[in-house]
Amino acid sequence: MSELRWDPLKANWAIITEGRGRRPQEFLAPREKLAVAACPFCYGKEQKTPPEIYAHRPNGSGANQPGWQVRVIPNKFPALQVEGELESEAHGLYDRMNGIGAHEIIIEQPDHERDTADLNGAEIAEIFRAFRARMIDLRNDERLRYLFAFKNNGVEAAVNVPHSHSQLIAVPLVPPMISTELSICRDYYEHKERCLICDLLRQERQEKSRVVRDDGNILVYAPYASSFPFELRIAPLQHSHDFTAQTDQQLLALGDAMSDTLKRIRAALRDPPYSFILHTSPPMHMRKGRPGYWSSLPFDYHWYIELVPKLTKMAGFEWGTGFHMNPTPPEEAAEFLRNADPELMR
Repeated sequence: MSELRWDPLKANWAIITEGRGRRPQEFLAPREKLAVAACPFCYGKEQKTPPEIYAHRPNGSGANQPGWQVRVIPNKFPALQVEGELESEAHGLYDRMNGIGAHEIIIEQPDHERDTADLNGAEIAEIFRAFRARMIDLRNDERLRYLFAFKNNGVEAAVNVPHSHSQLIAVPLVPPMISTELSICRDYYEHKERCLICDLLRQERQEKSRVVRDDGNILVYAPYASSFPFELRIAPLQHSHDFTAQTDQQLLALGDAMSDTLKRIRAALRDPPYSFILHTSPPMHMRKGRPGYWSSLPFDYHWYIELVPKLTKMAGFEWGTGFHMNPTPPEEAAEFLRNADPELMR
């Protein structure tokens, strides 16, 4: 019989459709390929992009020329723009704001042919250091209320430039889904004086059935109420609400975990499209009339990464109810990934 499972962090239900379970090979499908005549993100094409705003250059080369390992540029066609004053007004029963924010591209490495799953832990750690540096800089702007770092991989995940890259978008309000998650964690702490995510990590380590990787620093696991097949969460075992507070050593441990996880997904599911999202605390800017707003964040929130292979599509039932049907129990997904050989598709 199928099960409805409740996710206390997301405050939603997932339907684990037992009897319709699908093994990894049943998700395999030909990947779409995206070709570009001249990739602007490639090594030696630096003048084809807007000027860089951050770069890791191991040999100390000058800006906007070869010699970089990771490079961050403004998006040439940004969803939101930094310039201007933030304005908010009513429109009848609606509200509207002008499009103030930031939209940046993190070019993850120079080689057009290498994917993120090809990178080792130290190389992925440099990408996370770029996230950290840009988030620290952007949160100084008090107009920006949330910083959203994410990666889409593959045409099916809405990628329009095949060179491996991720993105960072800053928005002038806390998105409703994030606000709900933050409020859930705060309420849990008020009742139990414990971090909800710390408790979830503790239970997953005890039960083990949904754990993919546990190195004592970073836990990779399939959530109990996974909305999607092979959905994963990647979280530090040491409590921390703020991704930007991570040390270089901690980011190296995260890079190792992400490198290993992406290789396992590629091996088990034959290189599927995927997305990952960094969930972290918002900038703790003072709010007018609300001096204690988010003041409990260091105690009740815990940053993590959500990683979802793009294996199924949302249909009418999911759109209409908010329930997701997951044909692969997370316990089975975790077992497949634990047993996958990370070196299989190198």
